[in-house]
Amino acid sequence: MTTKVSLAEKMVFSGGLLGQNMLYSFMSMYILFFYTDLLGISTTTASAILVTASVVDACLDPVMGMITDKTRSRWGKFRPYLLFSPFLIAAATVLCFMDFGISSTLTVTIAALSYLLWGMLYTVCDTPLWALSSVISKDPAERTLVVTLGKIGGTIGAVVITIGGIQLLLAFGGERSTTAYLYSAVIVAVIAALSIFLTGILSRERVVPSAERISFRKNLQTVYRNKPLLTLLASLLIINLVNGIRQSIQLYYVVYVWGDAGYGTQVGISLVAGMLLGMIAAPRLLAFFSKKSVFIWSCILGSLSCLVPYLIGDQNVLFTLVFFGISFFFSGMTIIVSTSMLLDTIDYSEWKLGFRGEGIVFSTNTFITKFSGAVSRLIIGASLGVLNYVENQPVTPRLQHGLSLVMFLLPALCFLAAIIPILFYNISDKQRIQVLMDLEKHRAM
Repeated sequence: MTTKVSLAEKMVFSGGLLGQNMLYSFMSMYILFFYTDLLGISTTTASAILVTASVVDACLDPVMGMITDKTRSRWGKFRPYLLFSPFLIAAATVLCFMDFGISSTLTVTIAALSYLLWGMLYTVCDTPLWALSSVISKDPAERTLVVTLGKIGGTIGAVVITIGGIQLLLAFGGERSTTAYLYSAVIVAVIAALSIFLTGILSRERVVPSAERISFRKNLQTVYRNKPLLTLLASLLIINLVNGIRQSIQLYYVVYVWGDAGYGTQVGISLVAGMLLGMIAAPRLLAFFSKKSVFIWSCILGSLSCLVPYLIGDQNVLFTLVFFGISFFFSGMTIIVSTSMLLDTIDYSEWKLGFRGEGIVFSTNTFITKFSGAVSRLIIGASLGVLNYVENQPVTPRLQHGLSLVMFLLPALCFLAAIIPILFYNISDKQRIQVLMDLEKHRAM
């Protein structure tokens, strides 16, 4: 079977990630603000809901990964889940943004249960979607291209929400209208569900799984006996905080520091310009430098680009937006490089342990992403509490400075901290080539 993936299939996969990230970004950007400023849930309670649900949901990710690794069907290992889960997650998304006009106790209860349900259904959809990239081709270069296009699609999806989300809200009544969030959620959910469903229908799995049924215990070895994977996951846990913190605080920042929610559109433009350029540049740099070195330098320069607006001042909107774009450029670089490294750890697992474990690897990565998201929301909730934030109250200089600190200084520190684990990542380019050669010989036997 050919390892070549058609351009149409690559675009379909990229489109699936576009829809998925539209959904995730809409929730990340607006759910906390919706809870606190629209439903009247206290900051502490709202943060507790998001953090608790995210942690519980994240713990289910490895289980989902092992389930997909044991799946055998005429559709493959991962595609079956993409045929039904998109519509369930779409319904859950709409439910999360419904205001039932009931007592505060019931409001909190429904918010907690609906968000927990959303996270669980997102796992059923997210793990197979990303794991599909590891079996869509046997060719590492082809896989990297598929992943790059997928990440670009995902970034465009996130940017569509960053730029267009606030415009949707304004079109339906503004950021203070509950119906605006509901109608916007319906539109985003329908687009996301259809794009992910098409990925499940039109994609193909070209790496045939072994006939052996891998036990749960053996599947877990893919993680704890895979040192490169562990070091990469540790780094991703930290680097994910950069975008997680920024997504969660962005609406608060533009509303209370710059004084206009409409600035969210300009932030989105800087994000799309920076992220896409970084993602396009990453594969080109990998042709000349090792993945490890590109990742490390991206973190160093990303940290510096976060520090400049904080140290010089962020009241000049244009100046700050430029450095937003620069920092997003290096975030885009780390996204492509780390995903390519993640695919290498799957080959390494097959080489060292005798089985690939794509599902458990990508579900563990999803666990890390969600856990980082939970930590991000915990940080935001704690920060708003320390700053004595009260919704719809007059803005104080202390609040503005605190929001700037969270927006710039914390991501800068996260960039630097992410370097430490990756120093111990031990798959060199030379070893990666040897691993691929050995695997080809073994598969040919």
